[in-house]
Amino acid sequence: MSPFNVQVVKEFLVGASANPSATPTGRVMSVSRRCVRFLLGLVALASQAVAADVTVGDGASLHAALRDAKPGMTIRIAPGAYPGDLFVKGNSGTADAPIIIEAANPADPPTVDGGENGIQLSGCSHVVLRNLRFRGQTGNGLNIDDGGKLESPAAGIVLEWLHVSDVGPRGNHDGIKLSGLKGFRITDCIVEGWGGGAIDMVGCHDGAIERCTFRGKDGFEQSTGPQLKGGTSNVAIRRCDFVDAGQRAINVGGSTELPYFRPPGATWEAKNITVEDCRFVGGEAAVAFVGVDGAAFGHNTIVRPRAWVLRILQETVRPEFVRCRDVTFERNLVVYRRGELREVVNRGMNGQPQFETFRFAENWWYAEDDPPRSKPELPTAEKGGVYGRDPEVTFDERGLPAIGDLRAARYGARGAP
Repeated sequence: MSPFNVQVVKEFLVGASANPSATPTGRVMSVSRRCVRFLLGLVALASQAVAADVTVGDGASLHAALRDAKPGMTIRIAPGAYPGDLFVKGNSGTADAPIIIEAANPADPPTVDGGENGIQLSGCSHVVLRNLRFRGQTGNGLNIDDGGKLESPAAGIVLEWLHVSDVGPRGNHDGIKLSGLKGFRITDCIVEGWGGGAIDMVGCHDGAIERCTFRGKDGFEQSTGPQLKGGTSNVAIRRCDFVDAGQRAINVGGSTELPYFRPPGATWEAKNITVEDCRFVGGEAAVAFVGVDGAAFGHNTIVRPRAWVLRILQETVRPEFVRCRDVTFERNLVVYRRGELREVVNRGMNGQPQFETFRFAENWWYAEDDPPRSKPELPTAEKGGVYGRDPEVTFDERGLPAIGDLRAARYGARGAP
Protein backbone atom coordinates (compact mmCIF):
# COMPACT_ATOMS: atom_id res chain seq x y z
CA MET A 1 0.00 0.00 0.00
CA SER A 2 1.52 3.31 -1.02
CA PRO A 3 1.86 6.18 1.52
CA PHE A 4 -0.85 8.08 -0.39
CA ASN A 5 -3.31 5.17 -0.15
CA VAL A 6 -2.51 4.58 3.51
CA GLN A 7 -3.35 8.19 4.30
CA VAL A 8 -6.59 8.09 2.30
CA VAL A 9 -7.77 4.93 4.07
CA LYS A 10 -6.77 6.33 7.45
CA GLU A 11 -8.73 9.55 6.91
CA PHE A 12 -11.78 7.56 5.77
CA LEU A 13 -11.67 5.28 8.82
CA VAL A 14 -11.12 8.09 11.29
CA GLY A 15 -14.13 9.85 9.82
CA ALA A 16 -16.15 6.67 10.01
CA SER A 17 -15.22 6.17 13.63
CA ALA A 18 -16.29 9.66 14.57
CA ASN A 19 -19.52 9.63 12.56
CA PRO A 20 -20.41 6.50 10.59
CA SER A 21 -23.33 8.17 8.86
CA ALA A 22 -20.97 10.83 7.39
CA THR A 23 -19.10 8.35 5.20
CA PRO A 24 -19.91 8.33 1.46
CA THR A 25 -21.73 5.02 1.92
CA GLY A 26 -23.10 5.91 5.32
CA ARG A 27 -26.74 5.40 4.31
CA VAL A 28 -26.16 1.77 3.38
CA MET A 29 -23.26 0.74 5.63
CA SER A 30 -22.59 1.07 9.32
CA VAL A 31 -19.04 0.67 10.59
CA SER A 32 -18.62 -0.35 14.24
CA ARG A 33 -16.06 1.49 16.31
CA ARG A 34 -14.36 -1.78 17.22
CA CYS A 35 -13.98 -2.72 13.56
CA VAL A 36 -12.64 0.71 12.75
CA ARG A 37 -10.02 0.47 15.53
CA PHE A 38 -8.93 -2.90 14.18
CA LEU A 39 -8.62 -1.58 10.64
CA LEU A 40 -6.73 1.50 11.85
CA GLY A 41 -4.26 -0.85 13.50
CA LEU A 42 -3.75 -2.63 10.18
CA VAL A 43 -3.21 0.73 8.49
CA ALA A 44 -0.59 1.63 11.10
CA LEU A 45 1.22 -1.64 10.43
CA ALA A 46 1.10 -0.97 6.68
CA SER A 47 2.52 2.50 7.24
CA GLN A 48 5.38 1.07 9.27
CA ALA A 49 6.08 -1.50 6.53
CA VAL A 50 6.30 1.24 3.94
CA ALA A 51 8.56 3.59 5.89
CA ALA A 52 10.59 1.18 8.01
CA ASP A 53 14.15 2.20 8.81
CA VAL A 54 16.97 -0.31 8.87
CA THR A 55 20.57 -0.17 10.09
CA VAL A 56 23.12 -2.48 8.45
CA GLY A 57 26.64 -3.41 9.46
CA ASP A 58 27.91 -5.83 6.80
CA GLY A 59 27.88 -6.26 3.03
CA ALA A 60 25.20 -8.96 2.91
CA SER A 61 22.78 -6.93 5.01
CA LEU A 62 23.44 -3.85 2.90
CA HIS A 63 22.74 -5.73 -0.34
CA ALA A 64 19.50 -7.10 1.13
CA ALA A 65 18.36 -3.68 2.35
CA LEU A 66 19.02 -2.10 -1.04
CA ARG A 67 17.15 -4.91 -2.78
CA ASP A 68 14.10 -4.40 -0.57
CA ALA A 69 14.14 -0.58 -0.41
CA LYS A 70 10.68 1.02 -0.48
CA PRO A 71 9.35 4.57 -0.46
CA GLY A 72 10.00 6.31 2.82
CA MET A 73 12.67 3.83 3.94
CA THR A 74 15.95 5.03 5.46
CA ILE A 75 18.91 2.65 5.21
CA ARG A 76 21.63 3.59 7.71
CA ILE A 77 25.08 2.10 7.18
CA ALA A 78 27.28 1.55 10.22
CA PRO A 79 30.93 2.70 10.17
CA GLY A 80 33.40 0.42 8.43
CA ALA A 81 34.39 -0.79 4.96
CA TYR A 82 31.95 -2.40 2.52
CA PRO A 83 32.72 -4.04 -0.83
CA GLY A 84 31.73 -2.18 -3.98
CA ASP A 85 29.50 -3.27 -6.86
CA LEU A 86 26.32 -2.36 -4.97
CA PHE A 87 23.41 -2.41 -7.41
CA VAL A 88 19.85 -1.14 -7.17
CA LYS A 89 17.47 -1.53 -10.11
CA GLY A 90 14.05 0.08 -10.29
CA ASN A 91 13.57 0.80 -6.58
CA SER A 92 12.15 4.31 -6.26
CA GLY A 93 10.85 6.53 -3.56
CA THR A 94 8.41 9.36 -4.08
CA ALA A 95 8.81 13.11 -3.88
CA ASP A 96 7.27 13.03 -0.38
CA ALA A 97 8.83 9.75 0.72
CA PRO A 98 12.27 9.26 -0.84
CA ILE A 99 14.52 6.29 -0.20
CA ILE A 100 17.42 7.54 1.95
CA ILE A 101 20.78 5.74 2.09
CA GLU A 102 23.08 7.37 4.64
CA ALA A 103 25.74 6.95 7.27
CA ALA A 104 24.51 5.74 10.64
CA ASN A 105 27.15 8.04 12.15
CA PRO A 106 27.90 11.10 9.96
CA ALA A 107 31.04 11.74 12.01
CA ASP A 108 32.40 8.32 11.00
CA PRO A 109 30.99 7.60 7.54
CA PRO A 110 31.27 4.13 6.01
CA THR A 111 33.50 3.53 2.98
CA VAL A 112 32.42 1.59 -0.10
CA ASP A 113 35.75 0.16 -1.22
CA GLY A 114 36.67 -1.08 -4.70
CA GLY A 115 34.54 -2.83 -7.26
CA GLU A 116 33.82 -1.70 -10.81
CA ASN A 117 31.19 0.75 -9.54
CA GLY A 118 30.87 1.69 -5.89
CA ILE A 119 27.10 1.80 -6.34
CA GLN A 120 24.85 1.82 -9.38
CA LEU A 121 21.27 3.08 -9.28
CA SER A 122 19.53 2.06 -12.49
CA GLY A 123 16.05 3.34 -13.26
CA CYS A 124 15.60 4.66 -9.70
CA SER A 125 13.93 7.95 -8.75
CA HIS A 126 13.72 9.96 -5.53
CA VAL A 127 16.75 8.46 -3.84
CA VAL A 128 19.03 10.36 -1.42
CA LEU A 129 22.66 9.33 -0.78
CA ARG A 130 24.17 11.14 2.20
CA ASN A 131 27.43 11.09 4.24
CA LEU A 132 29.09 8.18 2.43
CA ARG A 133 32.58 7.52 1.06
CA PHE A 134 33.50 5.75 -2.17
CA ARG A 135 37.10 4.80 -2.91
CA GLY A 136 39.20 2.82 -5.34
CA GLN A 137 36.64 1.89 -8.02
CA THR A 138 37.96 0.78 -11.42
CA GLY A 139 34.87 1.94 -13.35
CA ASN A 140 32.94 4.77 -11.67
CA GLY A 141 32.61 5.76 -8.06
CA LEU A 142 28.85 6.20 -8.49
CA ASN A 143 26.86 5.33 -11.60
CA ILE A 144 23.28 6.62 -11.72
CA ASP A 145 21.15 6.23 -14.84
CA ASP A 146 17.62 6.04 -16.24
CA GLY A 147 17.81 2.31 -16.93
CA GLY A 148 18.20 2.97 -20.66
CA LYS A 149 14.72 4.53 -20.95
CA LEU A 150 15.76 7.71 -22.73
CA GLU A 151 12.30 9.29 -22.50
CA SER A 152 11.85 8.53 -18.78
CA PRO A 153 14.56 10.28 -16.75
CA ALA A 154 15.46 9.29 -13.21
CA ALA A 155 13.93 12.09 -11.12
CA GLY A 156 14.75 13.57 -7.75
CA ILE A 157 18.22 12.13 -7.14
CA VAL A 158 20.02 13.91 -4.27
CA LEU A 159 23.72 13.46 -3.37
CA GLU A 160 24.91 15.14 -0.17
CA TRP A 161 28.19 15.08 1.77
CA LEU A 162 29.77 12.32 -0.32
CA HIS A 163 33.52 11.81 -0.65
CA VAL A 164 34.62 10.04 -3.83
CA SER A 165 38.32 9.32 -4.38
CA ASP A 166 40.87 7.33 -6.35
CA VAL A 167 38.69 6.24 -9.27
CA GLY A 168 40.36 5.03 -12.44
CA PRO A 169 43.10 6.15 -12.47
CA ARG A 170 43.05 6.68 -16.25
CA GLY A 171 40.55 6.41 -19.07
CA ASN A 172 36.82 7.00 -19.12
CA HIS A 173 36.27 6.29 -15.43
CA ASP A 174 34.29 8.95 -13.61
CA GLY A 175 33.98 9.95 -10.01
CA ILE A 176 30.22 10.30 -10.45
CA LYS A 177 28.51 9.26 -13.68
CA LEU A 178 24.98 10.51 -14.36
CA SER A 179 22.92 9.51 -17.40
CA GLY A 180 19.34 10.65 -17.95
CA LEU A 181 18.57 12.49 -14.70
CA LYS A 182 16.06 15.26 -14.09
CA GLY A 183 15.59 17.49 -11.08
CA PHE A 184 18.82 16.35 -9.39
CA ARG A 185 20.92 18.04 -6.71
CA ILE A 186 24.55 17.49 -5.68
CA THR A 187 25.74 19.47 -2.65
CA ASP A 188 28.76 19.55 -0.31
CA CYS A 189 30.52 16.66 -2.04
CA ILE A 190 34.26 16.11 -2.58
CA VAL A 191 35.80 14.33 -5.56
CA GLU A 192 39.56 13.68 -5.44
CA GLY A 193 41.48 11.72 -8.07
CA TRP A 194 39.60 10.31 -11.07
CA GLY A 195 40.20 9.23 -14.66
CA GLY A 196 37.53 10.74 -16.94
CA GLY A 197 35.14 13.30 -15.45
CA ALA A 198 34.72 14.22 -11.81
CA ILE A 199 30.97 14.36 -12.55
CA ASP A 200 30.03 13.20 -16.04
CA MET A 201 26.51 14.22 -17.09
CA VAL A 202 24.90 12.81 -20.23
CA GLY A 203 21.42 14.11 -21.00
CA CYS A 204 20.76 15.51 -17.53
CA HIS A 205 18.32 18.35 -16.89
CA ASP A 206 17.15 20.82 -14.27
CA GLY A 207 19.93 20.19 -11.78
CA ALA A 208 22.28 21.98 -9.40
CA ILE A 209 25.82 21.28 -8.20
CA GLU A 210 26.67 23.45 -5.21
CA ARG A 211 29.43 23.83 -2.59
CA CYS A 212 31.44 20.92 -3.95
CA THR A 213 35.22 20.52 -4.13
CA PHE A 214 37.10 18.92 -7.05
CA ARG A 215 40.76 18.24 -6.41
CA GLY A 216 43.17 16.50 -8.76
CA LYS A 217 45.73 13.98 -7.55
CA ASP A 218 49.06 12.88 -8.97
CA GLY A 219 48.81 9.70 -11.02
CA PHE A 220 45.20 10.32 -12.12
CA GLU A 221 44.31 11.52 -15.61
CA GLN A 222 41.45 13.89 -14.66
CA SER A 223 40.30 14.71 -18.20
CA THR A 224 37.55 17.04 -16.95
CA GLY A 225 35.90 18.12 -13.74
CA PRO A 226 32.12 18.31 -14.16
CA GLN A 227 31.20 17.61 -17.78
CA LEU A 228 27.78 18.53 -19.21
CA LYS A 229 27.02 16.90 -22.54
CA GLY A 230 24.67 14.69 -24.56
CA GLY A 231 21.77 17.16 -24.53
CA THR A 232 22.22 18.33 -20.92
CA SER A 233 20.25 21.49 -20.13
CA ASN A 234 19.28 23.88 -17.34
CA VAL A 235 22.06 22.96 -14.92
CA ALA A 236 23.80 25.36 -12.52
CA ILE A 237 27.22 24.93 -10.89
CA ARG A 238 27.61 27.34 -7.97
CA ARG A 239 30.07 28.04 -5.13
CA CYS A 240 32.36 25.14 -6.01
CA ASP A 241 36.16 24.91 -5.70
CA PHE A 242 38.52 23.42 -8.28
CA VAL A 243 42.17 22.72 -7.47
CA ASP A 244 44.28 21.21 -10.27
CA ALA A 245 41.03 19.73 -11.52
CA GLY A 246 42.25 18.40 -14.83
CA GLN A 247 42.54 19.39 -18.45
CA ARG A 248 39.15 21.18 -18.40
CA ALA A 249 38.03 22.00 -14.87
CA ILE A 250 34.49 22.40 -16.26
CA ASN A 251 33.59 21.07 -19.70
CA VAL A 252 30.37 22.79 -20.74
CA GLY A 253 29.50 20.51 -23.65
CA GLY A 254 31.58 17.76 -25.17
CA SER A 255 31.34 15.05 -27.79
CA THR A 256 28.60 12.42 -27.48
CA GLU A 257 27.54 9.63 -29.80
CA LEU A 258 24.00 10.19 -31.11
CA PRO A 259 22.35 7.09 -29.51
CA TYR A 260 23.14 8.45 -26.05
CA PHE A 261 21.53 11.90 -26.39
CA ARG A 262 18.70 12.66 -24.00
CA PRO A 263 16.32 13.79 -25.30
CA PRO A 264 16.85 11.98 -28.61
CA GLY A 265 17.15 14.48 -31.40
CA ALA A 266 18.74 17.24 -29.31
CA THR A 267 20.90 19.51 -31.47
CA TRP A 268 23.24 20.74 -28.75
CA GLU A 269 25.66 19.14 -26.35
CA ALA A 270 24.66 21.54 -23.55
CA LYS A 271 22.11 24.32 -23.23
CA ASN A 272 21.32 26.99 -20.64
CA ILE A 273 24.22 26.25 -18.30
CA THR A 274 25.22 28.57 -15.43
CA VAL A 275 28.59 28.63 -13.66
CA GLU A 276 28.96 31.24 -10.92
CA ASP A 277 30.80 32.03 -7.68
CA CYS A 278 33.37 29.26 -8.20
CA ARG A 279 37.13 29.30 -7.56
CA PHE A 280 39.65 27.70 -9.92
CA VAL A 281 43.33 27.14 -9.15
CA GLY A 282 45.71 25.52 -11.64
CA GLY A 283 44.56 22.92 -14.15
CA GLU A 284 45.04 23.36 -17.88
CA ALA A 285 41.90 25.47 -18.45
CA ALA A 286 39.22 26.71 -16.09
CA VAL A 287 36.38 26.16 -18.55
CA ALA A 288 35.76 24.88 -22.08
CA PHE A 289 32.59 25.68 -24.03
CA VAL A 290 32.07 22.86 -26.54
CA GLY A 291 28.98 22.73 -28.74
CA VAL A 292 27.02 24.91 -26.29
CA ASP A 293 23.74 26.68 -27.03
CA GLY A 294 23.70 29.32 -24.30
CA ALA A 295 25.73 29.58 -21.09
CA ALA A 296 26.59 32.14 -18.42
CA PHE A 297 29.98 32.13 -16.67
CA GLY A 298 30.08 34.90 -14.10
CA HIS A 299 31.62 35.98 -10.78
CA ASN A 300 34.25 33.25 -10.80
CA THR A 301 37.86 33.50 -9.59
CA ILE A 302 40.50 31.92 -11.85
CA VAL A 303 44.12 31.74 -10.68
CA ARG A 304 47.13 30.46 -12.64
CA PRO A 305 45.72 28.10 -15.25
CA ARG A 306 48.59 26.37 -17.06
CA ALA A 307 47.49 26.41 -20.72
CA TRP A 308 44.39 28.57 -21.33
CA VAL A 309 41.89 30.57 -19.30
CA LEU A 310 38.99 29.38 -21.45
CA ARG A 311 38.41 27.35 -24.59
CA ILE A 312 35.76 27.69 -27.32
CA LEU A 313 35.46 24.49 -29.31
CA GLN A 314 33.16 22.50 -31.57
CA GLU A 315 33.65 18.74 -31.39
CA THR A 316 30.27 17.57 -32.74
CA VAL A 317 30.18 18.86 -36.32
CA ARG A 318 27.09 17.23 -37.81
CA PRO A 319 25.15 19.76 -39.91
CA GLU A 320 22.04 19.73 -37.70
CA PHE A 321 23.99 20.71 -34.58
CA VAL A 322 24.20 24.33 -33.46
CA ARG A 323 27.64 25.90 -33.45
CA CYS A 324 28.96 26.88 -30.04
CA ARG A 325 27.22 30.19 -29.27
CA ASP A 326 25.59 32.66 -26.89
CA VAL A 327 27.99 32.58 -23.94
CA THR A 328 28.39 35.40 -21.43
CA PHE A 329 31.70 35.77 -19.56
CA GLU A 330 31.45 38.61 -17.03
CA ARG A 331 32.58 39.90 -13.62
CA ASN A 332 35.24 37.21 -13.35
CA LEU A 333 38.62 37.78 -11.71
CA VAL A 334 41.47 36.22 -13.67
CA VAL A 335 45.09 36.03 -12.49
CA TYR A 336 47.46 34.40 -14.95
CA ARG A 337 51.07 34.26 -16.16
CA ARG A 338 51.63 34.97 -19.81
CA GLY A 339 54.80 32.90 -19.78
CA GLU A 340 52.83 29.79 -18.78
CA LEU A 341 49.83 30.07 -21.13
CA ARG A 342 49.64 28.99 -24.74
CA GLU A 343 47.04 31.74 -25.13
CA VAL A 344 44.31 33.26 -22.97
CA VAL A 345 41.43 32.04 -25.17
CA ASN A 346 41.75 28.90 -27.26
CA ARG A 347 39.57 29.31 -30.36
CA GLY A 348 39.13 25.96 -32.07
CA MET A 349 38.19 26.31 -35.73
CA ASN A 350 36.68 22.83 -36.12
CA GLY A 351 33.02 23.41 -37.03
CA GLN A 352 33.37 27.20 -36.76
CA PRO A 353 31.95 28.20 -33.37
CA GLN A 354 29.99 31.44 -33.48
CA PHE A 355 32.63 33.57 -31.76
CA GLU A 356 30.72 36.78 -32.46
CA THR A 357 27.95 35.69 -30.07
CA PHE A 358 30.33 35.55 -27.09
CA ARG A 359 29.99 38.52 -24.71
CA PHE A 360 32.80 39.67 -22.40
CA ALA A 361 32.04 42.34 -19.80
CA GLU A 362 33.60 43.81 -16.65
CA ASN A 363 36.22 41.14 -16.01
CA TRP A 364 39.35 41.84 -13.95
CA TRP A 365 42.52 40.60 -15.70
CA TYR A 366 45.98 40.53 -14.14
CA ALA A 367 49.12 39.03 -15.70
CA GLU A 368 51.46 38.47 -12.76
CA ASP A 369 54.58 38.23 -14.90
CA ASP A 370 53.76 41.20 -17.18
CA PRO A 371 51.13 43.55 -15.67
CA PRO A 372 51.24 46.13 -18.52
CA ARG A 373 50.20 43.35 -20.93
CA SER A 374 47.33 42.07 -18.81
CA LYS A 375 44.64 42.91 -21.37
CA PRO A 376 43.91 39.69 -23.28
CA GLU A 377 42.99 39.12 -26.90
CA LEU A 378 39.35 38.08 -26.89
CA PRO A 379 36.97 36.94 -29.67
CA THR A 380 34.85 40.09 -29.17
CA ALA A 381 35.57 43.48 -27.61
CA GLU A 382 35.13 43.59 -23.85
CA LYS A 383 33.05 46.25 -22.13
CA GLY A 384 34.25 47.70 -18.86
CA GLY A 385 37.21 45.42 -18.21
CA VAL A 386 39.93 46.09 -15.60
CA TYR A 387 43.51 45.36 -16.65
CA GLY A 388 46.89 45.30 -14.94
CA ARG A 389 45.88 46.02 -11.35
CA ASP A 390 47.13 43.53 -8.75
CA PRO A 391 44.18 41.96 -6.87
CA GLU A 392 46.59 40.84 -4.11
CA VAL A 393 45.88 37.13 -4.14
CA THR A 394 46.86 34.97 -1.18
CA PHE A 395 46.17 31.29 -0.54
CA ASP A 396 44.80 29.48 2.49
CA GLU A 397 45.96 26.13 3.84
CA ARG A 398 43.80 24.30 1.29
CA GLY A 399 45.41 26.13 -1.63
CA LEU A 400 42.31 28.26 -2.29
CA PRO A 401 42.62 31.94 -3.20
CA ALA A 402 41.59 34.98 -1.20
CA ILE A 403 41.58 38.54 -2.61
CA GLY A 404 43.23 41.40 -0.72
CA ASP A 405 42.34 44.42 -2.89
CA LEU A 406 38.92 45.65 -1.75
CA ARG A 407 37.96 46.78 -5.21
CA ALA A 408 38.95 43.44 -6.72
CA ALA A 409 36.89 41.64 -4.08
CA ARG A 410 33.78 42.85 -5.90
CA TYR A 411 34.84 40.66 -8.82
CA GLY A 412 35.20 36.91 -8.89
CA ALA A 413 33.52 34.51 -6.51
CA ARG A 414 31.12 36.27 -4.18
CA GLY A 415 31.25 35.20 -0.59
CA ALA A 416 34.84 33.95 -0.89
CA PRO A 417 37.46 35.38 1.51
